[in-house]
Amino acid sequence: MVNMILSIICGSLFFNAIPHLVKGICGEMHMTPFSRKSSAWLNVIWGWINLIVAAVIAICLNFVTWGVATWIGFGLGGIGISIWLSIFWSNPDARLPWHTDEP
Repeated sequence: MVNMILSIICGSLFFNAIPHLVKGICGEMHMTPFSRKSSAWLNVIWGWINLIVAAVIAICLNFVTWGVATWIGFGLGGIGISIWLSIFWSNPDARLPWHTDEP
């Protein structure tokens, strides 16, 4: 059960890294936990933090020997975060609860 939860978190972090890296590399601002309009370089850093934590989890779970259930958990985490973020970012007034800056 712990492996399944960790694989879901791993997939979520891995797929969450993608938009931050893409926006940052393209020089565009994008929301991070730090601000609604974070700079491109901060998005690259945040994307890499997500990737590194996902890699650490994958290594701790010994991803080379993952079974079908662990890969399913990874996929569910990736699909879940992708769908949730697509809905969240579709709202032009989207903000995390601790964001206090104006839209």
